[in-house]
Amino acid sequence: MIRQLKTYDFSLLFAPIALVAFGTVMIYSASMVYGPVRFGVSSDHFLMKQLQWFVVGLFFMLGTSLIPYRHWQRLSKLSVLMMLIMLAGLFFFGTERNNAVSWYDLKVMMFQPAEFVKIGLITYLASVYAKKQSYISDFSKAVVPPLVLTTLILVMIVLQPDIGSAAVIGLIASVVIITSGIKWKHIAILITVAALLIAIGAPQMVTDERLERFSGAYQPFDSPDDQGYHLIQSYVAIGTGGVLGEGIGQGVQKLGYLPEPHTDFIMAVIAEELGFIGVSITIGLLGLIVLRGLYISSRCRDAFGALMAIGISSMIAIQAAINLGAMSGLLPITGVTLPFVSYGGSSLLFLMIAVGILNNIARTVKQKEQEDGEEIPIEEMESSKNQRINRGVRSWQN
Repeated sequence: MIRQLKTYDFSLLFAPIALVAFGTVMIYSASMVYGPVRFGVSSDHFLMKQLQWFVVGLFFMLGTSLIPYRHWQRLSKLSVLMMLIMLAGLFFFGTERNNAVSWYDLKVMMFQPAEFVKIGLITYLASVYAKKQSYISDFSKAVVPPLVLTTLILVMIVLQPDIGSAAVIGLIASVVIITSGIKWKHIAILITVAALLIAIGAPQMVTDERLERFSGAYQPFDSPDDQGYHLIQSYVAIGTGGVLGEGIGQGVQKLGYLPEPHTDFIMAVIAEELGFIGVSITIGLLGLIVLRGLYISSRCRDAFGALMAIGISSMIAIQAAINLGAMSGLLPITGVTLPFVSYGGSSLLFLMIAVGILNNIARTVKQKEQEDGEEIPIEEMESSKNQRINRGVRSWQN
């Protein structure tokens, strides 16, 4: 038992739990007035909901940390089928929220299939590219086939329309593909094709509302009562907080000024109430998870495990970057929540499942190193059958 405990990566246990616990406190602070006024629920409604998902997510995180990660490779085809069924079902049984039919109303909870798709697509791409390592340089046989399914999934999400989730999933898939060991000239071809497809599809996706999001992000003071209102309120919250903040529960912007304070703009609430210190700690814990995941991916000698680790790490990093970019005005507001911190049951559940899988990869790497008596030398990894992936992972880290 003690030997098993020693194999755990405790940074991947402590950091997610600390973030969720901290996020739960901030969700209560952000929603205790907003909830009753906006939704007519009790002041602790969102707190109790998040606590329930915290307990469920913790159970799944510990469970997936015990399941050998290679089992997920065997389930990759099933995950593809589930992704397609879930996304297709939204066109018939989906519920509209925020102008997108991207949710299922299960009565006891709202479920967003895009959260499952993130993990499912990472598993599929890691599995298929791991199996194709012997002929990964063959563009037509190794690289293209998985892209057909990936494109179909992205199109189904765009049609909801959920551009934010599509962007996150597309970027995650891109990281896994680039680090799979394919040739740089093939990467250049894929980037060119993607740019052309975006250029062709952009005119059909452009609406007045989406254009307003760009003007609101980059020219907020031109329309302070309209498109720029959300970002200006975020600026006020950030500026008011200063270094130490106003204190937990003492923020003003959450009292009807800041939109979605418990989800999209929870970092603005943290900035106002806990200041630069609170923001730094939150970003530091997120960074710890991401960097630890990248390190694990560079040490893993198994192609599937290495790609899974970098896929999960990139998922957390990309979501955090987009959320923080929207809060600070660097990016348009897309509705992407802050991992582990923002309110959301399905998001939290699958994030904790993903971190559990990542911890199992870390445990497997550590067990192998203990059996060998020392850590795996980088030179040995370069000469292994997965040398392409290891180079790709390290180049992405740099």
